[in-house]
Amino acid sequence: MAMMGWGARPLILDVEADSVQLGRTETELARSFGATFRVRGEVAADDAVHLLEKAHERGERVALVLVDDSLPEDDRAAVLGTARRLHPEAKRLLLVPWGSWADPRVASTILQGMAIGDVHAYALRPWVEGDELFHRSVAEFVHDWSRADPRNKREVVVVADRHSGRGFEVSNLLQRNRIPYAFRERSSEQGQDVLAAAAPKRDGEVVVWMPAIGGVTLVDPTDAEVLSAWGIPTTVPPECSSVDLLVVGAGPAGLAAAVYGASEGLSTLVVERDAIGGQAGTSSLIRNYLGFSRGLSGSELAQRGYQQAWMFGARFVLTPVVESVEPCADGLFRVRVSDGSTVTARAVVLACGVSYRRLGIPSVEAFTGQGVYYGASVTAAHSLTGLTAAVAGGGNSAGQAVLQLARYCPRVHLVVRGRSLDETMSSYLIDAIDGEPAITVHLQTDVTGASGEDRLERLTLTHRTTSESCEIDADGLFVMIGADPQTDWLPAEVARDDRGFVLTGADALPDDGSRPTQPYETSVPGLFAVGDLRCGSLKRVASAVGEGSVVVSQVHLHLAQEAAKR
Repeated sequence: MAMMGWGARPLILDVEADSVQLGRTETELARSFGATFRVRGEVAADDAVHLLEKAHERGERVALVLVDDSLPEDDRAAVLGTARRLHPEAKRLLLVPWGSWADPRVASTILQGMAIGDVHAYALRPWVEGDELFHRSVAEFVHDWSRADPRNKREVVVVADRHSGRGFEVSNLLQRNRIPYAFRERSSEQGQDVLAAAAPKRDGEVVVWMPAIGGVTLVDPTDAEVLSAWGIPTTVPPECSSVDLLVVGAGPAGLAAAVYGASEGLSTLVVERDAIGGQAGTSSLIRNYLGFSRGLSGSELAQRGYQQAWMFGARFVLTPVVESVEPCADGLFRVRVSDGSTVTARAVVLACGVSYRRLGIPSVEAFTGQGVYYGASVTAAHSLTGLTAAVAGGGNSAGQAVLQLARYCPRVHLVVRGRSLDETMSSYLIDAIDGEPAITVHLQTDVTGASGEDRLERLTLTHRTTSESCEIDADGLFVMIGADPQTDWLPAEVARDDRGFVLTGADALPDDGSRPTQPYETSVPGLFAVGDLRCGSLKRVASAVGEGSVVVSQVHLHLAQEAAKR
């Protein structure tokens, strides 16, 4: 495929049967996006398909495809199918007229198209010159495309060999923390251009260049060095050595606790060992979170929460690990952090989630970081473009992962231990998987082996009932088979169940009712647990946010009770 230069304007394609309406939509698109995008309208579906095919042959980028809902079903399917197959990064919108949401046919077309992944959303046709609602709707998708396309210029650029394990880790770190970046293969022309501009002082496996902040260049940096260079604190600042509330973990529950704690006047410090968003941050698309009808990625949701908490005054520290929490006789907590600091807190909220469960198969573990990934965001997996990928797991995270990978990979395997996806996965994801020809689902199957030269090349799959085994090609395996709590570091007086999940409320107290019960308080007064770490939690983003929000009222009650004792 011949590649055009970076400066070539990406295409926005509008396909509508009514030439008058087509002209109006084209005018609105050109008014808003004509300076940086090439806007093209077509009345005939065949012409639109031909244009998409030619764009693919010439290596042109397609940002957005808008298709009129009144086109014949076969024509609509031809345009959307071609866009999905040849330009998987392009956003696909169904254009519908005002008032049509009450029409069962239109509603069915929208819902069916979104369920099987043909369209990302719908947009109302512009009905007046300067239609701001139309502009805003389209602008959101243009922005999403721009941030996702790896060929666009970025504030941070990672240069490494295509299959560099550390290169993937750095890309994943940036992706999960919602830091805009691009990956450039070292041997490519673009990679060499970046190296020439970055001018690293020594050779290394990974070079990170930050042109947006003065051209900072890092060679083989640690995670902390990358985040520090971007301006994210990685050590506890002296002014945070004593706080009202310390939150351990910045997943959805921890972020919610930080937002409500800081907004209600508590000096709040959040310590996160990995990335903002926790496990939810790896989700490529969450479509069932209240208020986001078009869906959003886990990292975007997390970053919104992070910015909100920060604007209320919460302080964040990333990469250090909370090593111990010691309740003291004075009612305070002494919290020891791996950066060598000690924080005194009046209350502590445990929101550190769970750790990804390992497959524990030696031949598979040998390729960790070299094709086998735990807790990785598949949106960072551009290195697998054109290759074969596999996902082990049957939950929503696994479903989101295979759908995301199918945008880049011609074949994706979903390996599921259970008898049916219905047992563990939301129906909207199952429908989308059923409609994606690139995905093959292996039910009642385990990953039992792996092989390759320097990196993963093949997987062995074994049926759980028949014990029959087969070997499949796989250049990448994303493991999402559940998670376990890591609570060994907590003091012995914190009650846990036999799996290590923290008990709260009535479950955590003696039967004699020796002290009042708060639903999210542990067996240690002033120490609370929310989110996936807590025994009995629902393991859903929305419920974690709810727990993190509610726990702050219980923190206030505890602080008031402690103050009354003095």
